[in-house]
Amino acid sequence: MVYKPTGVCSQMINIELDQDTIQSVTFLGGCNGNLQGIAALVQGMKVKDAIEKLRGIQCGNRSTSCPDQLAKALESMIEQ
Repeated sequence: MVYKPTGVCSQMINIELDQDTIQSVTFLGGCNGNLQGIAALVQGMKVKDAIEKLRGIQCGNRSTSCPDQLAKALESMIEQ
C-alpha cells in the first residue's frame, strides 16, 4: 500500500504487510536516517503494536510526525 502523509516532510510511505505483520516500510522524503531507523524497528512487528507505539507522536510544534502518519497509514490498512 502507498500512503500519502500530511503535515510532515515525508511525501510517501510504502507499506507491505503479511496479514497482521509488517514486512517492510519505506519513506520518500523526510529525515532519511530517522525514517530508516523507524522502518527497521517496525519490521516484523504486529500492526496493532506498531500503531499503539507510534500514534500521537509529534514533530516539533506540529500536531503529527512521520511515525504518527505511519500509524494512521496502518490504521487505514486494517480498516479496509
